[in-house]
Amino acid sequence: MAQTVGRNIAAPLLFLNLIMYLIVLGFASWCLNRYINGQTNHPSFGGNGATMFFLTFAMLAAVLGVVSKFLGGNHIRAWRNDSLAAASSSSVVAWALTALAAGLACKEIDIGGYRGWRLKMIEAFIIILAFTELMYVLLLHAGIFSSKYGPGYRDTDYAMGATTGADPVHKGGAPVAGSRVA
Repeated sequence: MAQTVGRNIAAPLLFLNLIMYLIVLGFASWCLNRYINGQTNHPSFGGNGATMFFLTFAMLAAVLGVVSKFLGGNHIRAWRNDSLAAASSSSVVAWALTALAAGLACKEIDIGGYRGWRLKMIEAFIIILAFTELMYVLLLHAGIFSSKYGPGYRDTDYAMGATTGADPVHKGGAPVAGSRVA
């Protein structure tokens, strides 16, 4: 039971981030489409000078966030070191882009002007996602400190090669008859 403490905490956070990233992706793509078509006078849109940059990075962060959540779901399912590498590296990159989009959201808020409810919602979600994604990244790396929070980086109880003697694929296995040993 102690081996699943990190998994039980990471799974709901992963699901929450996935849903929020999908919502951001949908609204940001709608707003970017309106912005490209020149329809910024829509009552629920508006915008200012930072809007184009913000929407671009919000969409990039959302796409990378969704992909990293799929890899994180694979890690939650397997809960091993080899899946930890893919989940943590993609989550760090997704967090970095989300933090950049959150900075642009703060700049867009600082510039001011009329911004519709869709832009305000995207800004709020990106800022919230910057913190929840950081919590998820820290939770993935909690295995460094204790193996009860997740697979540690020094856990080597698997993939060391079994010496069964019957399987030549593993280290120490008996060679197959007629094969050349280098």
